[in-house]
Parts: sequence; C-alpha cells; structure tokens
Amino acid sequence: MDSGTMVRADGAVEPYATPDKVPLIVDLDGTLMRSDILVETAFELLGRKPYLVFTLFFVLLSKGKAGLKSFIAARSDIDIPHLPYTEEVVSIIEQARAEGRPVYLASASHEKYVSAVADHLGTFTGWFATNEETNLSGSRKRKLLVDQFGRDGFDYIGNEAIDLKVWSDARRAIAVNAPSSVKAKLKRSGKEFDCVDNMPPRLKTWLKMLRVHQWAKNGLIFVPLLSSQSFDAQSILFALGAFATFSLTASSIYIVNDAVDIDADRQHPTKKKRPLAAGTLPILSAVTAVPVMLAIALVGAWFINPVFFAVMVGYLMLTTAYTFYLKRKLLVDVVALAGLYTIRVVAGAAAISTVVSEWLLAFSVFVFASLALIKRYTELANRFDANLPDPTNRNYRKTDLPIIATLAAASGFNAVTVFALYASDDSVRAVYEHPQFLLLICPLLLYWLGRALMLAHRRNMHDDPIVFALKDRNSRLTILAAGAVMLAAIADIPFV
Repeated sequence: MDSGTMVRADGAVEPYATPDKVPLIVDLDGTLMRSDILVETAFELLGRKPYLVFTLFFVLLSKGKAGLKSFIAARSDIDIPHLPYTEEVVSIIEQARAEGRPVYLASASHEKYVSAVADHLGTFTGWFATNEETNLSGSRKRKLLVDQFGRDGFDYIGNEAIDLKVWSDARRAIAVNAPSSVKAKLKRSGKEFDCVDNMPPRLKTWLKMLRVHQWAKNGLIFVPLLSSQSFDAQSILFALGAFATFSLTASSIYIVNDAVDIDADRQHPTKKKRPLAAGTLPILSAVTAVPVMLAIALVGAWFINPVFFAVMVGYLMLTTAYTFYLKRKLLVDVVALAGLYTIRVVAGAAAISTVVSEWLLAFSVFVFASLALIKRYTELANRFDANLPDPTNRNYRKTDLPIIATLAAASGFNAVTVFALYASDDSVRAVYEHPQFLLLICPLLLYWLGRALMLAHRRNMHDDPIVFALKDRNSRLTILAAGAVMLAAIADIPFV
C-alpha cells in the first residue's frame, strides 16, 4: 500500500486539502464490494457457534452497532482476496490514482476488515472505519469527511439511502447500483452525480438464489399420493399445497445455508457463482426474505392440516440443525440429508392423511443416502482435481474418496433390494392391479445409480445429483421408463 495516513473513525489526522486534486472517498459495503461485511461475518460466526445468537442481540442492545461490530470482528475472519469486488469501482479508483488524486476508503465496517481490504488492494492513501467507540455511518461519516476535507472538498462513491447524508456535502456523487428512489433523491438535490449499474436482472438472480430447480426434490411429496392412488380433488389440492409450502421452506433455508457458507463457496470452482458468493444479490435483501417466506409456508402448512404442520416444523428444525451444525459432522451430514428427503415423503402422506409403507420409507433413506454420498464424492473429487485443500465447512478429506464411493454404492444397491421387498409386500399388492410390474423398476434403479457412480468417478457429474438427473438425457429417459412402469402397475389401465 502507498505510504499514506491511516485514519480511523476518531479522525486522528490533520485535515487534508489539495486545491487541484479533490480527494476521492470510496464506501466499502455494497460499493467497492458487492456484499455486506457485517452480515457476512455475523453468519460466519453463527455458522461455527450458533449458541452466540442471543449474545449478539445482548451486545447490540448494550453496546450498540459499534460494539457489535467489534465483538464479531474479534471472533470472525473473512477471506479478503475472494470478496466480490466491483470492477467498475476498482477502475474508477485506479483512474483517480493515475491522475494523482488521493483516494480514501471510508466504511461503516470494522477497522479490522477495512484495513485488510486497503492492504489487499494497495491503492488507497488511507482509510476511515468503525472502531469500538464509533460506528462510522451516515451523519458521523459525513461529519468526519467534512472535518477532514471541507464541504464540497471531496467526491464520494456510495450505494444506498444512508449515503445521501454524505453526498449532501460532497462535491460530486457516484452512485453504485443504487435503488431508483436514491437516484431520484440525488436528482432532486441538484447534486452532480454519475451512476454505475452492473447488477444482473433481479428476477433471474432471485430464481437462482431460491434454487427453483431444486424444487424437483419436493416432488417426493407426491409419492404417497401415487402409491395410495388417492386421486380425489381434495388430496390433489392438499398435495399441491404441501409442495408449495415445502418449496418455500427449502428455499429459505438455502438462503441461510448460502449465507453461512459464503466464504467457503467463494473458494469453490462452481459454488462461487451463487448469488451471495458472487455478490449479484444483496445479502441483506436475501436474509430479510427468509422470515417472510417461512411465515407464509408455516401458515399454509397449518391450513392443510395440523399433522402436516408438525412434520413441516420437524423438517425446519432438522434442516436448521444441518445448516448450523450437522453438516460439519462426518457421515452425520449424509444421514441428516437422507432424513430430510425421507421427511418429504412423510409430509406428503400427512398432507393427504394417508399412511406410507415402511418399506418405502426405508427405500428413501437408502437411496437418498447414496445420492448424498455421491454429492460429497463429486465435491471432493473437484477439490482433488483442482489441487484445492480439504474443505473447511465439511469434515471430509480428499483421501476419503474411495471409501465414500464404496458407501455410496452399498447404500444405493441396498435401496434396490428394499424396493424389491416393497414391491412384494402384501399391502402393496392390495393397491396395485399388477404389482409384479413394479419389480421392473429395480433394473432401472440399478442402471441409474450405477451410472451415476461411474460418471462421478469420471468427473462427469454435476455437484448435485438431482441437478444432474434433470439435465441428463439418459436420466430423464430412465425416469420416464419408471413412470411408465408405475402406470402399467396401476389398476384399470386399458392397455394392460
């Protein structure tokens, strides 16, 4: 970093003024980087120590935002080089330095992170940041900058409504991905300003954030409807409602999971493209959507029926435990994932008030444990091929690849055995006109699971086997063939 004055929120420097070279002041969160350090580090800390959630609230109430930021900074680190920096802002900074202008980083984030960003980029004359006593935001930042550089003595790059207070005393404003309401206020103020807008379409980004393609997993909700052949209007309506509520709940947890894993995702070859890791969706907006989505889902679940509501609450508790704790436990994460898939089948039965076969539940546990193991195998294989270190957010090592593949094969082929026992069960024979046809699904399962393992070994598998199944032509044909077998086994089909 250039030799310059390192300044903090207390402003312990002499005022800086250069008549012909107006200083450029750059905000950090949402401006220089497309994320929010406080939110990121809070989730990183809670991901490792979820029991601190109430402590954070107590610190906020007793010591304010400055105290909260200092508390988190003392206990959390962030991968500075992999932060999603805004290329256009970096270019503006480089151009200013080329013109001989001093450039300062001024942020409400804690000085620990602001100084690290300044050191990493190496283009700042100095920096201003929050410390334990002062939260450098809004009016405090405006006052400090005016004291240092004078009114209209600096240009300021910001991104949100609170920056309007700083822009009011800046010579010139640059708004980065600012909301239309902020731009309108800047225009009405008569202040000279420019805009930098580089965010992708919001709807497309939200659909990616919610992982809408993963809603295919919630198709398991319909398994009890099909297996019991409960095709009356009420059952179909309740099953569709259960699918919708589960999809909202799952998407809300995906947001929390991505917030907790954001640092690890940025170091992953493919997960770094997720909206939060890439900074294409504001992390605060995403996190704020979580309670809204959960409230809608839980109210909808209650209206379906209380038993389904109870299953939904159980799913929410298990998936939250998985996000904050279980996924870091060796093989416990696999069992938990298998349980989360199986709960979907139980939820589907609860929604239409029917009973699901124990054989079918056992099959679900085995087959989804196999898919979870294939997922872990693929993730580790990618790290192995890219010569990356062992994952920090999972308790697996690259040397575990052979045993993980073995466990995946064993679990998958056990699932086929259990399905054969399910197809031979007397209760199943009472429901299907031609139950023997169900046995034809066994070779289809053997083929698909075996092929999935082979493709994972050959590095031709997507990170998620479910995504692979949706995109792979042979997988889709296998699913269609299994569906045709199910139809042939159902009663009153004319061509049988």
